[in-house]
Amino acid sequence: MSAAHPFTPIQPARLDFAPDGTPRSTDYGDVYHTAAGGLEQARQVFMAGCGLPERWQGRQRFTILETGFGLGLNFLATWAAWRADPARSRELYFISTEKHPFSADDLAVLHRAYPELAPLADELRQAWPELLPGFHRLHLGSDDDGERVTLTLLFGDALTTLPQLSAQADAIYLDGFSPAKNPELWSPQVFYPLARLAAPGARIATWSVAGAVREGLARAGFRVEKVPGFGTKRERLTGERAARSNDPAPAEASHTPADDRRALVIGAGFAGTSVAERLAARGWQVEMIDSVGPGAGASGNRVGVLRPLPAVDDNRLARLTRAAFLYTRRHLQTLTAAGLPVQWGASGVLHLGRDPVHEATQRKVVEQHQPPAGYLRYVDQDEASAIAGWPTSAGGWFFPGGGWGVPPSLCRANLARFPERIRTRFGQAVASIAHIDGEWAAHAEDGTLLGRAPHLVLANAAAAKALYPAPWLPLRPARGQTTVIPAAALPAPQVVVCRLGYVTPVVDGYRVCGASFIAGDTDPAMRPNEHRENLQKLDFILPGLTAQAVPPLDPDTLEGRVGFRPVSPDRLPMVGALPAVAAEPAQDLAAIPRQPGLWLANGFGARGLVWSAHAGELLASQMAGDPLPLEIDLAGALDPARFLLPGRRWRAASED
Repeated sequence: MSAAHPFTPIQPARLDFAPDGTPRSTDYGDVYHTAAGGLEQARQVFMAGCGLPERWQGRQRFTILETGFGLGLNFLATWAAWRADPARSRELYFISTEKHPFSADDLAVLHRAYPELAPLADELRQAWPELLPGFHRLHLGSDDDGERVTLTLLFGDALTTLPQLSAQADAIYLDGFSPAKNPELWSPQVFYPLARLAAPGARIATWSVAGAVREGLARAGFRVEKVPGFGTKRERLTGERAARSNDPAPAEASHTPADDRRALVIGAGFAGTSVAERLAARGWQVEMIDSVGPGAGASGNRVGVLRPLPAVDDNRLARLTRAAFLYTRRHLQTLTAAGLPVQWGASGVLHLGRDPVHEATQRKVVEQHQPPAGYLRYVDQDEASAIAGWPTSAGGWFFPGGGWGVPPSLCRANLARFPERIRTRFGQAVASIAHIDGEWAAHAEDGTLLGRAPHLVLANAAAAKALYPAPWLPLRPARGQTTVIPAAALPAPQVVVCRLGYVTPVVDGYRVCGASFIAGDTDPAMRPNEHRENLQKLDFILPGLTAQAVPPLDPDTLEGRVGFRPVSPDRLPMVGALPAVAAEPAQDLAAIPRQPGLWLANGFGARGLVWSAHAGELLASQMAGDPLPLEIDLAGALDPARFLLPGRRWRAASED
């Protein structure tokens, strides 16, 4: 897997109409749907062509993959039909590629022509993501459908995004501009990934009956036929993925049986509560065990910072933090809308250049990536000073949607989201785990059974090593001390400001700055020298600020908190299925055998707030067998088994 990834800015679609009022693309010189009507085309060509709604009835999960989201009519029509069907599947997953997405404002104009879809279209636009490359997972229908509709948008070229998708589609909508106008979308580079992503018995439908399309689909492994068309088109195409010798039977065998949708989660911090909430959203029953309570350990700091970390080459860390930041921010908004007591604020985050070279790199990132201004913009020293409310010595990045969060409140809100599906056992320490008769059992020191389930998630920070003592797993604690300053002592800032450290706006009467980071240090004592170092960082961030403190800040008397963050050598989380403790090195992740039902959500380090919700969604998707919310290469970069790959192993001795 390559560490770098070419960044291609998203070029939004431009709103335009043909003389008869049909939306059209100026880039491709073609219309988005037939003049006979986009909504009826969605119903008659794509839904009927894939045997819907009959084929989703009685299913636990039904997954649809579409090439070309466009106006979203295929999705909205499908969602409306699914909602109206009392025999519908419990969950609907809809995945769609789009190289040139519309802005939310343009979608509002386009959707006015379909008043019957207005409630669903409004909800879609409210959740519409920033126009940034990558995978965007949206949970919809939370009011009436219990968040049972999941839309995953793949922004970027389908030739790039489809090979990175992990899913098993039950239906495929092959849509897009005509083969003559957009030949790449009707090429083997798309057809073969679609065949890989098609579940046994998957149906495919499209309006095009061009010979090259029929032949290309047949070569890729689809049996297709021409059937009567819609509107002015005499014919359309439907088909089915041809059976293969290695197909499982039946198709539903890949779905987690209802009796097995139970999990034990050990640890009630960011990782554990996020996984529990995401599993509960899917209808799972979760039992959580923690020796203290929610957000009492590594996730117990007063304030955490929410912002991504871009890079010129859009490397793994940049792509991962972008996806996690966007998803976690949506999650916080959802919790707030549900009336849950999560404390956070989109104050904005100012990330100043640490020196002129770094500041020049920050400017270059914005110039080359052309991100939406609501996501990221470069600000010079004068504007940075105005944003911070204090003179700065540099400019840098400003993330208007970034902010802060109170970690324990997020942990508690996660557990309160689906209380009927999450049972907690606090004040209980797990001393051992064992796989017995197809289930995982957790025992206390005296042998008392604390819980058992087919799935077990280790989300208990560095303590996971005691329960899973694999010598090759380089998980260790890193001491971090923050400094807490009374609000009245300092006049600024009003936003989060970072520069080799961070300082927050006032939260609950205090500002927080820091933090130290000492790997392997497990001393819990508060240290005046680390307060002193944090104040030095604060002066580097906002020069001269501490000199204005009233009363003066005394490192010997300042308050703070010491926490121990679980970290990995590459500073990326560990999220995925665990291999056998004695697993041997392998050339690729697929060759490494896994422990049945044993999972890890850990190693969040200093970015726990950013990683939290997205890591929970990734692991819950893996556990349930759902389409992944993240590209294959990025999921692999988080896989705990990555440390068994050549060149990625850290000897146990190096952790001493």
